[in-house]
Amino acid sequence: MTIQTPDMPIRDAATMILLRRDAGGGAVLMGMRGASAVFMPSKYVFPGGAVDAADATAPMAHGLTEPHRSRLLCDPRDDACADPHAIAAAALRELAEETGLLIGSDTGPLCGWPGYADTGLRPDASGLQYVFRAITPPGRPRRFDARFFLADAATICGDPDDFGRACDELSHLHWVPLSDARALDLPFITEVVLAEIAELAGAVPYHAPLPQADTVPFFDNRGAAPRFSQIA
Repeated sequence: MTIQTPDMPIRDAATMILLRRDAGGGAVLMGMRGASAVFMPSKYVFPGGAVDAADATAPMAHGLTEPHRSRLLCDPRDDACADPHAIAAAALRELAEETGLLIGSDTGPLCGWPGYADTGLRPDASGLQYVFRAITPPGRPRRFDARFFLADAATICGDPDDFGRACDELSHLHWVPLSDARALDLPFITEVVLAEIAELAGAVPYHAPLPQADTVPFFDNRGAAPRFSQIA
């Protein structure tokens, strides 16, 4: 679905933040976009991309849990509200395409996505936390209404360092220590999200489950003036 604006339509998008924790601290998976990319060239980003129409009916072993599903429905649009299933499916699909990493289960209907079809796994969104939302400001070559999901790297099926199935959209895929990530060439919103993740991860010992955030920060650039709010 899209929102029509004077300059560019705004497309739904999903971003996946994988957090790896050990006694040495936390690290997130990032890659660099190509220098010729229309949107955010040469920037380090998390895996993610636009929601495709087919994501709405993509088979999954398990969907989003609460409160994350309900929070995706907290801001209905004039024409329609966000589809939690489609957005969560897009996050898992983009993760598989751009990194080759899978978060799945061996139960449920089969999925034809690359990686999942090969292994017989079914995408599983039950371990995803909805942690951030941002809409690209006007005047950019692409505009997205991006929802950011956080998942513990322990939910990855297989070797978290094996990017052999990744496409070539992101280069230099690697786990970046949270303490070093903000030194990379990052989009502004990625810097903000990293600060949120570092605070969340630092709230508990590395061997404890990740805590649930109380609210979802939202940078809303749909109107003439930017607006910041919290989705409860």
